[in-house]
Amino acid sequence: MVDFTERSSEVEIMDTFSGTTYELETILQDINRVNKLLGGYSITLDSVFKVIARKEQESYTILDMGCAEGTMLRKLALAARKKKMKLNLIGVDFNKQGLQLAQQYSTDYPEISYLNTDILKTDFSEWNVDVVMTTLTLHHFTDEGVVEFVNRFVEIAKLGVVINDLERSPVAYNLFKAFSLFFIRTEIAKKDGLLSIRRAFKKEELQRFASQVDNVSHYIKWKWAFRYVWVLQKK
Repeated sequence: MVDFTERSSEVEIMDTFSGTTYELETILQDINRVNKLLGGYSITLDSVFKVIARKEQESYTILDMGCAEGTMLRKLALAARKKKMKLNLIGVDFNKQGLQLAQQYSTDYPEISYLNTDILKTDFSEWNVDVVMTTLTLHHFTDEGVVEFVNRFVEIAKLGVVINDLERSPVAYNLFKAFSLFFIRTEIAKKDGLLSIRRAFKKEELQRFASQVDNVSHYIKWKWAFRYVWVLQKK
């Protein structure tokens, strides 16, 4: 029986992925299918627009930490175009293969640029970043890493930070098992999806992390399907 009392420390396959670009593309398609069917994209999009609505500007710069192949950035770009808002979008990721796919898919999105860099070591002051967002990335880090990265996000962002990640629970785990039988094709996506839930968070853990981040106001809300959105707004 799987123990959900504490976060798993087991490493996901995708964290050390060494396959071909085609294999990566297929796995990411599975992940995107899950996000689309379970409403994962709208959680981030709605929260980002709420944060930037607090301060009217001619344009906004949004940084996506752990952007993978850039799906969230493209969805944000399309949503902003419909709202007639000007956004400058930056995708940051460690995986060069993922960023190659991102650039390939984003040729019709001049507002998006991509960086293969370490966010902890990069000076973003010249970018004037308004919002840092991250989706299904935070659970890849240890508890100590979560606090370090979130403090760095707050340091970079002028307006706020939007974090969208998973809830750790047996219900989420078992529902994902059933869901994956019908909608996920790759074994890596199935295995990592289950492990992601075991590495994910309970609300009290996010609240504990939040207590270690200064100069922001927080709210943490549960969202379907078994997600938490954690928004940090600069004071």
